[in-house]
Amino acid sequence: MVKAERNILGRVLGLVVLMVFFMQFSVYAADSVKDLQKKQKKLQQEIEQTNKMLKQTKKDETATLNKLQLTQQNIKNQKKLIRTLNNEITALDREMKTLGNTRDSLQRVLERYKKDYAQMVRQTHYARLQQSPLLFLMSSDSFQQLARRARYLQEFAHYRQEQVARIEYTQAEIDVQNDLLQANRDDKQNALSSRKREQENLKRDERKQQTMLNQLKSKEKDLTKQLKQKQKKVAELNKKIDDMIRKQTEKASKTSLTKEQKLIAGGFEANKGRLPWPVERGMISGHYGKQQHPVYSQVTMDNKGIYIQTTAGMKARAVYKGEVTSCFMVGGTYAVIVQHGNYRTVYSNLSKLNVRQGDKLETKQVIGTIFTDPEQDQKTELYFQIYKDRNILNPELWIAK
Repeated sequence: MVKAERNILGRVLGLVVLMVFFMQFSVYAADSVKDLQKKQKKLQQEIEQTNKMLKQTKKDETATLNKLQLTQQNIKNQKKLIRTLNNEITALDREMKTLGNTRDSLQRVLERYKKDYAQMVRQTHYARLQQSPLLFLMSSDSFQQLARRARYLQEFAHYRQEQVARIEYTQAEIDVQNDLLQANRDDKQNALSSRKREQENLKRDERKQQTMLNQLKSKEKDLTKQLKQKQKKVAELNKKIDDMIRKQTEKASKTSLTKEQKLIAGGFEANKGRLPWPVERGMISGHYGKQQHPVYSQVTMDNKGIYIQTTAGMKARAVYKGEVTSCFMVGGTYAVIVQHGNYRTVYSNLSKLNVRQGDKLETKQVIGTIFTDPEQDQKTELYFQIYKDRNILNPELWIAK
């Protein structure tokens, strides 16, 4: 009896170690797959957003820079999505292999439990044929022996119940593994279907991109002229903003920041890399610094901020609490400067304002409606800048990823 209990105890400990390892791996694997699925969902939302912007462009087949950039963004996101789906499929395969191994190990443990239990039942049955439990107790030589035999019979009955419970528990764990395996097979099938669909979309958009590139290159003279006009407007806007920032900082240098302004500046700085976007939804269509033109490789642009393209009717919003220090118009659209201590954010290309100079703003408070340009294929694009005193900063390092 003692030897049998030791054997069973060893097997139970082995099962516990196996289950602890499985639970730890399952948590890690589930987190990994969950993270990949979360990333996949985000990329799908970005593709849907870009497609929505494409639908708002002019309803014809004419190639435009706007359509090209939106298509290029779709291609970029589709490639990311396909990579994410490939990683998810690999992670699911890895998890399914581990689940299968765990189930097989549990199955072997279950078979040993059943074998041990059957042997114990046979031995008990044989013993009862030789002598009943009552006779076993009555044949005791003393009261102490009677007590020991009664306790032995009680412990033996309890041991049998434990064996049945272990068998039932192990069988339940095997059922769990089978359910998880089936769920993973379903997830993998969905991922495979999504990957096939995105690969088809990618090929379609790459063909569309090449067609548009060819059309736009054939109109190089006209587009270069338009580009120069746009750069002239942007230069005028940048000069106006720079002049206003210079005047404000010169005025501020004559007095110290108030306690409230210092707190706001500290909070703004502490949130570097975590500030909300100045729009609810959108994509960066023009990065900070020197950028190569999407069609003409010999043309470069030097952006003093970032351009964020979004859907028509979208509002610009404050990335942090502060005070409106300037509202002005350049080239037919509005721009707003918001002060955050010795930091300032600038929101340009607005068609309508919801604020005025002197207003105190909270984070994400609406500043105005972003202008939709009918001459630029219905493009809705915010020009966003960040200054620290007179120094221009890269907004991409400040807003959330």
